[in-house]
Amino acid sequence: MGRWATLKVKLDVAWALGPEGGGADPLVSSRPAWWLAARHLVCMLKKMGEAVARVARKVNETVESGSDTLDLAECKLVSFPIGIYKVLRNVTDQIHLITLANNELKSLTSKFMTTFCQLRELRLEGNFLHRLPNEVSTLQHLKAIDLSRNQFHDFPEQLTTLPALETINLEENEIVDVPVEKLAAMPALRSINLRFNPLNAEVRVIAPPLIKFDMLMSPEGARAPPP
Repeated sequence: MGRWATLKVKLDVAWALGPEGGGADPLVSSRPAWWLAARHLVCMLKKMGEAVARVARKVNETVESGSDTLDLAECKLVSFPIGIYKVLRNVTDQIHLITLANNELKSLTSKFMTTFCQLRELRLEGNFLHRLPNEVSTLQHLKAIDLSRNQFHDFPEQLTTLPALETINLEENEIVDVPVEKLAAMPALRSINLRFNPLNAEVRVIAPPLIKFDMLMSPEGARAPPP
């Protein structure tokens, strides 16, 4: 990856990163407000710089090694950096696993789905996602998706159109209703994890006799353990 491409990724990652503040420090609490604000800004820029460098390094490793994996877990991303599309444009078809776990993502774009249409596994756990774009239906080779610990209130029904999908993890969301009949018709589905969701009584009653795969559900009213 050339210097300009690396710089472009760093700039886009900086845009995709959210600001991060630190806790109160009693040793400096008596300083003037302007000094505290300047110190906070320096700390924030330092942390952002470290995160930008980490993302650029991981993207570079994927390109240069010819790996089928892009691992951007725990990079403090609030969106997927658009510069990565250009850097990976010649290798997107070989990317089979993307990990964006434990970031601060609120959404993924249709461009993400159509660009990485050869994915076999997509790990998005520990974000703030509440829906998926319709273009997730282009992931015709996807076998596993992890959406646990997000903010889904509605089951992402686009997943029921994926012919190769074997595993769905939606643990620790806020899902009440589930399209049981559509799930039952999925040809490859083997397991779906719905533990620690406030599933309604109807789902709990009608699901067991209809499904032929493992469907994990917590007892009614159960709450997830603290992290």
